[in-house]
Amino acid sequence: MRFSRLLIPTTKETPNDATLASHIYLIRGGFIQSVGGSGLYNFLPLGKKILDKVRAVVKEELDKAGCQEVSLSFVTPAALWEESGRLEKYGKELLRFKDRKNNDFILGPTHEEMMVNLVRQTIKSYKQLPLNVYQINLKFRDEIRPRFGLMRGREFLMKDAYSFHASTEDMQREFLEMEETYKKIFTRLGLEFRVVDADSGAIGGSGSKEFMVLADSGEDTIVVCESCEYGANIEAAIAQAKVYNTDTEVKTVVMKALYDEGKSVYAGFVLPVDIELQDVKACNAIGANELVECDGTELLDRVVIEESLGEAVDPNNYAANDVTYADISSVCEGDSCASCGGNLRYTKGIEAGHIFQLGTQYSVPLAANFLDENGKAQPMVMGTYGIGVSRLLAGIIEQNHDDKGCIWTKESAPFDLQIIISNIKDEAQVSLGEKLYEIMLAQGVDVLLDERKDRFGAKMKDYELIGVPHAVVIGKKLADGVVEFISRDGMVKEEVSAEAIETLLSERF
Repeated sequence: MRFSRLLIPTTKETPNDATLASHIYLIRGGFIQSVGGSGLYNFLPLGKKILDKVRAVVKEELDKAGCQEVSLSFVTPAALWEESGRLEKYGKELLRFKDRKNNDFILGPTHEEMMVNLVRQTIKSYKQLPLNVYQINLKFRDEIRPRFGLMRGREFLMKDAYSFHASTEDMQREFLEMEETYKKIFTRLGLEFRVVDADSGAIGGSGSKEFMVLADSGEDTIVVCESCEYGANIEAAIAQAKVYNTDTEVKTVVMKALYDEGKSVYAGFVLPVDIELQDVKACNAIGANELVECDGTELLDRVVIEESLGEAVDPNNYAANDVTYADISSVCEGDSCASCGGNLRYTKGIEAGHIFQLGTQYSVPLAANFLDENGKAQPMVMGTYGIGVSRLLAGIIEQNHDDKGCIWTKESAPFDLQIIISNIKDEAQVSLGEKLYEIMLAQGVDVLLDERKDRFGAKMKDYELIGVPHAVVIGKKLADGVVEFISRDGMVKEEVSAEAIETLLSERF
């Protein structure tokens, strides 16, 4: 590709709403374009090219693992969500609308219902199981506050896979295989990541793991052990139980719990005074959709006591019809690891993948059944596996950038090599640049030739901003028979004779 023909509107200006490096550089580098500042983005040629390369890595590894690709409708009948019971539970992130016939539809934020609907019409026997089908398709979540560019947009490209099994054991086997497949995907993309235990949230199921791209800019706090591989999102983290006695001072945090169809109750959560309530754990402990603050003077319908308090608290002291015990406390830095006793600490991560053991949560209400060996109808056992493909672009940049711009990894880079002609009026520079360009193209190297009439300084700033892994700079030193080979990571420069550069490039690429 010739730079002079490329649609790449680079800019020196930082967008007003951009705070993360990935948001700044993806906009400034001309990879994406904001649509009205509403969490929607156009992918320009370079951005689309990188998106396709990341998508290809995801697809290749899934296909190797025996998964099959489909493409489901982005528009989903609301009736399917009514069948599963999620239409009200999912909340306002679910964009709902009616067609001209007054039928209810949604823009799919996730596609469990749609995929179950596909499979229940085609799979009838245990002989057709297991099955793992996936799509890499658009999703829409009506985020209340879209921010951070591709990190938390409203429309995004997501890979979602769904597996169907005749038994829980076989689903768990597939779950572990998908975990290994995800590790291969993230490793190929050059990412530093951690697999952590997670809360299943609105997707549901009995067990889930998140794939966290480690970055100081990450929105998620994750708890990791310094002595073993244990890791968990703060919402699901556990530590070795502390020992409390009857002298332990406790507090009661009162919250209003919201349920489907407008139902609400007041719940009190009892913890040691020095421990913070973990809202997601508390929400799960009483099966609520959401907890909201209240003034704390209301009569309590339910009370949940932190389970580690044990006999240190008398449940009869609380005037409520329902008093239970559960893990509702936040894990603190310095707590002991429940797996090995090591020291736990906080770090930050970007959730880029999430895998779930769903069981029969969707197959039962949606009547996705199969006939077993005895001819008896059984609900299919399911797993689901998601990767935020467009979010991965942001994750790669959050881990790989400097104060000049992007540093793309090998598998994600928009080009393998950039050839920069310093002075387009110098015939010798142009001749060598064109020659190397044609040779590299003939060898199948994805190469960008910068033959613009711009100043050399502007070309170098664009190179640093765009972040192609390697470049050949043909400049004034060509008069002495020398060119530069640059590695973008660290801007390491290597002088090479003009006669030897062709051989060096053939060896490197």
